Amino acid sequence: MNIQEAIRTRRSIGKVTQEPIAKETIEQIIESAVWAPNHRLTEPWRFFVLGGDGRGKLGDALARIALAGVEDANAPEHAEKAEAARKKAFRSPVVIAVAAVPSDRHDVIEIEEFGAVHAAVQNMLLTTHALGLGAVWRTGEPCYHSLMNESFGLRPQDKMLGFIYLGVPDMTLPQGKRSDAASKTTWIDA
Repeated sequence: MNIQEAIRTRRSIGKVTQEPIAKETIEQIIESAVWAPNHRLTEPWRFFVLGGDGRGKLGDALARIALAGVEDANAPEHAEKAEAARKKAFRSPVVIAVAAVPSDRHDVIEIEEFGAVHAAVQNMLLTTHALGLGAVWRTGEPCYHSLMNESFGLRPQDKMLGFIYLGVPDMTLPQGKRSDAASKTTWIDA
C-alpha cells in the first residue's frame, strides 16, 4: 500500500475480534513510531503494551479515575460505573498506551515533545492499517488524570496521550470524508 492510499483509507476501527496479535507485529508497529520526527532527537515517547491480564492495569486505572471524587465508592451505582470503566480496557486483545515524557533540557520546547508523540501515534496507526489490522486511538479526560500517571509510573509533567486499541477488524471500514484541502489553505506569495 503506498503512503497516499494508507493516509486516505485509514479509519478508526472501534470493533475488533479478540484474536491474538503476534508480538512481532506489535514490535513492527512500535518500531514505526520511533521514526517520527522529533526536534533535538529527544525521543519523548513511551509505550506500554497491554495484553491478556496486563490490560487490567489500564482497567484498574480507569476504574479508580471513575471513582475519583466520589464520596461513597461502595454504592451500587458507583460500583457499576467503576466496572464499566474497567471493562473498556478489554475491548481489544492488545492496547498500546502511549505517553509523552518531555525532556528536561533547557533548549527543548515542551509542546514540540507532545507534537512528536502525536506524530509517532500517526505512524503507528498507518502501519497498523497497512498490515491489515484495525485500531482506534482513544483519548479523553481519563488519559490526562493524575491517577493515570501514577498507575503507569509517569512523572507529573508527563502525559498519557492515549490508548491504541489494536486487533483484527470486526466491522466494515467506514467511508472517509474530509473538507477539500484548498478550503483550509491560504497561499501567501508576497
